[in-house]
Amino acid sequence: MTERTKWTEWTRRRWSAVRAGARGDAGMSTAEYAMGTIAACAFAAVLYKVVTSGAVSAGLRSVIERALDAPF
Repeated sequence: MTERTKWTEWTRRRWSAVRAGARGDAGMSTAEYAMGTIAACAFAAVLYKVVTSGAVSAGLRSVIERALDAPF
């Protein structure tokens, strides 16, 4: 059995167990909502830093300038 096959099988078994355990869950608790909100805010902060970086900003500006400069 290759390393990739072992990893795939382990992942499949793990997600099956997670899905089986979540079937009876009616929804998230307050603590889960808090953790989800924190994770979403952290992701938004990282995305903001990426989008406002020099390289991405220049690329977006270039795309917008080319789109507005299109001949009709």
